[in-house]
Amino acid sequence: MKTEADRKSFVLAIDLGTSSTKSALFDSRGNRILETMAQRAYPLDTDAAGKAELLAKALAEAFEACVGESIEAGRALHGGTFHIEAVGVSCFWHGLMGLDAKGKPVTEVITWADSRCREDAEELRGRWDEKAIHRATGCMVRSSYWPAKLMWLRRTNARLFKRVARWVSPAEWLMERWCGVGRCAVGMATGTGLFRPDQLRWDVKILSFLGIDTAQLNPVGDEPLATSSAIQERYPELKEARWFPAIGDGAASNLGSGAVEPGLAALNLGTSAALRVMLRGTAAKAPFGLFCYRVDPERYLIGGAISNAGNLRAWCLRELKLSSDADELERALVERKIPQHGLTILPFWVAERAPFWREEMPSMVMGLNPGTTALDILQATTEAVYYRLALIAETVRKATGDIPQIIVSGGAQKSPASMRRLANILNQPVYPSEESEASLRGAAVFALEKIGAKVDQFKPSKPVRPERKIAAVYASAFAMHRALEERLG
Repeated sequence: MKTEADRKSFVLAIDLGTSSTKSALFDSRGNRILETMAQRAYPLDTDAAGKAELLAKALAEAFEACVGESIEAGRALHGGTFHIEAVGVSCFWHGLMGLDAKGKPVTEVITWADSRCREDAEELRGRWDEKAIHRATGCMVRSSYWPAKLMWLRRTNARLFKRVARWVSPAEWLMERWCGVGRCAVGMATGTGLFRPDQLRWDVKILSFLGIDTAQLNPVGDEPLATSSAIQERYPELKEARWFPAIGDGAASNLGSGAVEPGLAALNLGTSAALRVMLRGTAAKAPFGLFCYRVDPERYLIGGAISNAGNLRAWCLRELKLSSDADELERALVERKIPQHGLTILPFWVAERAPFWREEMPSMVMGLNPGTTALDILQATTEAVYYRLALIAETVRKATGDIPQIIVSGGAQKSPASMRRLANILNQPVYPSEESEASLRGAAVFALEKIGAKVDQFKPSKPVRPERKIAAVYASAFAMHRALEERLG
């Protein structure tokens, strides 16, 4: 039975994504208070040159609006007599901002998807031993990460580069606005490409090469921050709250979906997608092509991410003029059990990442004919995204052993057609997460763990199992997908 304190003491969780920010209150067991859910969307500013930025002002406004809405909802539920014990934050990895000496942005938020630094990444690979850098940092030398982005900024805008007093993730900047102090979590630093996950420190050799030093980066640590006095006046509920520095969304997704032990993988399908396994230990290493990111000093992730997932579905719906009625689309896709469209697609609208990192490879649609429909292209594109995840799953298995349970969160978990297709392409059971907002819950779980709360662990949900004959058809289509990539690569 919950005590009076349990009913009125909460954790606030915030999830900063590349397309929207979400927030909600969670109870002391890690259960989301549904009535407190808030969300604000914003556009990603892109162009043909590879730009992929978020406006810092739009992100700050979304953050403030979501927090305010969740707290107001909490007041409505509890008559204004509740307090927030801790705040947990999840944020998309690899985002980069430059701040001036007063902590004000001199850049917008440069996201992982921004590929304008592709040539700089290539130059760095020519100068560095990429395998040695990967062993040291857990990150590839690619356009997603900070080294190439910093080199590009210094090359193309030296004046701006010199104005920057600190380089931070967007979550660090936002939390500094609310707490008055900047700090970078271990679980955020690990995704920059500048951090040593086995030694828990910035890599000074890489920093020196890029023309920056540790004074231009926030201190690394998971120690909590306090709410600033100005924010306390506005939101008394936050007066005693401990703000834990933001962790990467991938780490949060594993925590939030319950994929926290060997043999359990979290597969998240959002704007991008990733498959990750959480392990324990200090010697954090991953096979070349996969990432190795810290969750905290005791735990780390091995996995791989792809750049094209929900963003590709959104492109199909928009550009192919497909129905905006999700139920109508679901009914149509449920009937399409196998790939009868004759299409083979390489889904590289945005520069691809794991496991091969062929950033220069163009997207391709092979097999178009006069009978091809918009729905055919949507189905084939979805399948191609799942093939990329199957490649990552193969590579992860080689590194960590069998993965008997793959827990799925994000848009696909709500779609029976998608879950069945995913199970048949992976040729193994997939388990829909009990929490549709895995990264948001993961932010809450991280904070709850740090304050010593006992969090409810999810029990496995009913799996969606592969169908033998359909899985065999998909195995043949998957082989054609791989063959096309190999011919072009």
